Amino acid sequence: MPFYTFFTCQIHRKADPESKGKIENVVGFVKHNFAKHRVFHNIDSWNEQGWEWLNRTGNYKIHNTTKKRPVEVFLLEKQHLRPISKEIGISNNYENSIARSVHKDNTIRYQSNRYSLPLGTFNKYEKVCIKETESKELIIYIADTGEIMAKHLIPEGKGILVKDRKHSRDRTKGIDAFIDTVAQKFEEREMAYQYLDKVKEKYPRYIKDQLHIILRETKANTSEILTAALKECVKRKLFSATDFSDIVAYIKRQRRVPDTDITNEEIKPLNSLSGWVLETETHKRNIDSYTVILEGESS
Repeated sequence: MPFYTFFTCQIHRKADPESKGKIENVVGFVKHNFAKHRVFHNIDSWNEQGWEWLNRTGNYKIHNTTKKRPVEVFLLEKQHLRPISKEIGISNNYENSIARSVHKDNTIRYQSNRYSLPLGTFNKYEKVCIKETESKELIIYIADTGEIMAKHLIPEGKGILVKDRKHSRDRTKGIDAFIDTVAQKFEEREMAYQYLDKVKEKYPRYIKDQLHIILRETKANTSEILTAALKECVKRKLFSATDFSDIVAYIKRQRRVPDTDITNEEIKPLNSLSGWVLETETHKRNIDSYTVILEGESS
């Protein structure tokens, strides 16, 4: 007898209609219509009463929304079921990979807690993988590429939203616009874009500070100096704002033109004293004069 499947089994939190609202009413119907106030003596009695209730009420009663009996609808849907490709195995290797669905609020659920993901993850990925480390850290990554999307410390309690404040900010648009602004200051714009992308790749967390420093240099220097500095940085693979500033300063020192010529003119004193005063020597008294005076006082 072939196996048929018509649903995908997923584990969700209890009483969470946002993630499994399609079956919330069904569970409530079984609880409050069949299970409530029903007495049974053993599991066999419970199963027997359950099948009788399904044939009598659960699958036979007309649904208020569809206005159809579930038993009749299932007979029609059964014709479209496809056999599964292989037997279902209940043993999964959860140590290697644990998949979690990405919810529309860009979070995943793990052990009764919610963990945030970067803004826009829900629109890109349906599922991500997680791994718990020995240091109680939850690593969330993409299964295909292995790219780490988030890291969170696992809290002690339950029902906690573990959120990284950076995940709620859409920084991509602002940084890209900032890069455009800085690149437009260079004559070699294509080279400038490539250089700034390298700076962003090297300093992703401090890219705004890097761009501010480079923008300051573009305002204080000519296009000729900026182009020479840009080419030198690319040639030497110096992908940082401080290196760019140092190269700009080096080029300016090499090309500096003195403002005034240094001559061998006589340096005049800053005060108004005459020359003969400066040449006057101080009178020096012999040490014996002081000796005589001191001996006379002691006597």
